Amino acid sequence: MKRIIALLICLLIVFPAVCTAAAGTEISLWTYPIGSWANEKTVEEIIARFNSVHPEITVKVKCLDYATGDALVDEAIAAGNPPDIIMEGPERLVANWGADGRMLDLSDMWTDVLEDIRTASLAVVSACRNTEGKYYVYPLCMTVHCMVINRNVFEAADAMQYVDELMHTWTTDDFISALKALKAAGYETGVVYCGGQGGDQGTRALVTNLYSGAFTDEDHTRYTLDDERNIRALKLLQNLVSEGLLTADDTTVASDEIARFCHGKTSIEFCWNASSALSNKLSMDASVDAFPIAFPTDNGIPELQGGIWGFGIFDNGDSARAEAAKTFIRYVCDDPKQSADSVYESGFFPTRESLGDIYSGTDRADNAEFAIFQPFLGDYYQVTRDWPEQRSAWWQMLQQIFSGTDVESAVDVYMKTVNP
Repeated sequence: MKRIIALLICLLIVFPAVCTAAAGTEISLWTYPIGSWANEKTVEEIIARFNSVHPEITVKVKCLDYATGDALVDEAIAAGNPPDIIMEGPERLVANWGADGRMLDLSDMWTDVLEDIRTASLAVVSACRNTEGKYYVYPLCMTVHCMVINRNVFEAADAMQYVDELMHTWTTDDFISALKALKAAGYETGVVYCGGQGGDQGTRALVTNLYSGAFTDEDHTRYTLDDERNIRALKLLQNLVSEGLLTADDTTVASDEIARFCHGKTSIEFCWNASSALSNKLSMDASVDAFPIAFPTDNGIPELQGGIWGFGIFDNGDSARAEAAKTFIRYVCDDPKQSADSVYESGFFPTRESLGDIYSGTDRADNAEFAIFQPFLGDYYQVTRDWPEQRSAWWQMLQQIFSGTDVESAVDVYMKTVNP
């Protein structure tokens, strides 16, 4: 017996990695609310399918929300115990935690999928890596944010004549004409919400598209709201509000306005996408025929802000956990049987061209309508430095403008805040 015990001790000393592998590896996965990935039961089902292939890896999931998620992650980082895997977008994984040196470089994972992703969108490839070429995001899904109008109201006000129904686009002049037609017919138009950062992608896209302005420079090193085209757009919105053709509200965010639109209280909403349409389908008032449309622009060719979501791995100094995390991510994103289902649960679109249309023949077939906006995906500027500070400065700047502050003065304060 003593000889057997001695032999076992020797094996443990000589082959510790083998014994560790046999015992399995436990990793943690934290997900932000990206479609059904916000539902712990849904994620647990995905993990269960993963474990049928990789029983040696245990994955513990925690679903975050956007109200408290950032604070929880930062607290975990400060305590030296961040999750192994985090599911979110480049604005956090690249521009925030990646820039702080917290994330692992996932370049080795991109080798076999680069061309597939590049074909789907060059913007995705660019957004997932930093300026040094390190990839901190392994992407799963993407979408293009748009706005939405109530077709029933537009038809009643004879305002659909200002919309290209085939392409779901309109010009800035058409937008103004539609507002006048809606107002003349007695309908509430839309609300430029600025009570916080919720849904701020909508108000930013509205401003930058009206006269084809740029929100940052090409290298994402500074914000460029002071561009004369953006100044012109902000002045137009200020005038439209003062004339009563739009409403500004410094107490609401996008979710409030989405609810008002879905209940038929307004005719236009500036924050919409495939996931919004899906999640609000059952609550939509019978008087509302939601028609998604690109933001109006002076040349009729919109550049829409996109959303990209995928997985990053925190550098926890444990190679076994890092490899286990990569194994899980590859399964979710690239497994022939699982990848389409993973994207489906997000409610968005694949970042891999090879997956094609994942919604045809499903109960989410209406999502295919939003594919028309994919070619309008513009610059993914959310990876510009100090992004969280910019988001706060943005809605505060809008509040100043709609309270009567001179546009140039409000923008000057904003620029000094975001480009210190």
